Amino acid sequence: MGAAADDRAVREFLAGIHVGDICGGTVVEVRRGMLAVALDGYSARPLGIVWQGDITWRWNTAGTVEIGRRITAEVVAVDLDEGRVRLAMTATENPELWAFLTSRRPGEVLSGTVAAIERFGVFVSLDEGPDHPVFPGVGFITIPELSWRHIDAVSDVVRVGQHVSCEFLQFDDWHGEARLSLKGTQPDPFAAFVEEVTVGQTLQGQVTKVIPFGVFVRVADGIEGLVHLRELTELPVETAEGILQVGDELMVVITEVDLERRRLALSPAHRP
Repeated sequence: MGAAADDRAVREFLAGIHVGDICGGTVVEVRRGMLAVALDGYSARPLGIVWQGDITWRWNTAGTVEIGRRITAEVVAVDLDEGRVRLAMTATENPELWAFLTSRRPGEVLSGTVAAIERFGVFVSLDEGPDHPVFPGVGFITIPELSWRHIDAVSDVVRVGQHVSCEFLQFDDWHGEARLSLKGTQPDPFAAFVEEVTVGQTLQGQVTKVIPFGVFVRVADGIEGLVHLRELTELPVETAEGILQVGDELMVVITEVDLERRRLALSPAHRP
């Protein structure tokens, strides 16, 4: 079969496959991080691919799957140009959990109990839905999604056993998790702040952090803005250290408000 005829045959075969279909096939190649699968109904070459994270949620790797193994998997994507189908064995390994997670929609509010606190985030055992085969909870909140405000420790926001309501962000199909946002169900203090202030307004603030190119100044509860180094001195210095210290009081003027990026630019009302 020539290349053109082969491409045409592949396209015709793939045209009958859709995202969400369950396909069967045989593993014909095991590479680092992926499996190549000969799909049932097309034996000329392997058209299926399973990435390592789509094999299992039980910490196994591609190397644990042997050539010749029969599999069933859900179609995650069909690429007609590349002539391949991305498959997820995790969907058929944990069909109830997969169905639960794929039916969630961004913005939906899910409730549950904090099951474990790790340095990288918080696991939540959801009130509804199946358990996770590996993790202590199907829901997971990353540190930035815990609070609108800067936090020094996760325990400042939640504790194990606490019941929480969170906004669903996305289905993390690599880990089989519902990525959640606790702060998404709470009002954004920055949005409220910018409704009450205007560019050019003078505020009393306190230096919270000194960095090479400037200082951060807290002007309200949970609201900090940056005073750039060039605003602090006319001298040719390369760092803000030595000009101001953490805890110093400073009168500042609002020079720019970026609501989309939640950024506040400030300038000292008087040179330090």
